[in-house]
Amino acid sequence: MKIVLIEPEIPQNTGNIARLAASLGAELCLAGRLGFSLSDKYMKRAGMDYLDKAVIKHIPSLDDFYGIIDDRTYFISTKGENPYTHLPSNAETLVFGSEGGGFPKYIYETYSEKLFRIPMKDGIRSLNLSSAAAVLCYYIAAKEGFKGLV
Repeated sequence: MKIVLIEPEIPQNTGNIARLAASLGAELCLAGRLGFSLSDKYMKRAGMDYLDKAVIKHIPSLDDFYGIIDDRTYFISTKGENPYTHLPSNAETLVFGSEGGGFPKYIYETYSEKLFRIPMKDGIRSLNLSSAAAVLCYYIAAKEGFKGLV
């Protein structure tokens, strides 16, 4: 499993997701401009002593990230038409937009059929990024029978 954050802005969310990635044996990819330094104290505090167990990669250019999107890449957005429970069984890479801006226009225009959402009550804008990542990642892990997890 691979978790991708597009231009994350809040170090605590990224630290929490790094801890999530470590707990699942997933790779965390940070794509584009970061709203903080990877050495940020808040990210380190949120990731606790799990950061050294996480595989974290940074792809500085969004164009470089766009070049590695494949048929197993899916995007999680409040603008998705289908609930996440309809993700295809081949879902390997889950991509989440930035906390403040979501995805770049290119993603919405090019991959609209690959956008999935987490259902919520009307009037609720969105879940916290790290909460949304946890919901989706454990859903995928469950579909895979929690392979490699105890």
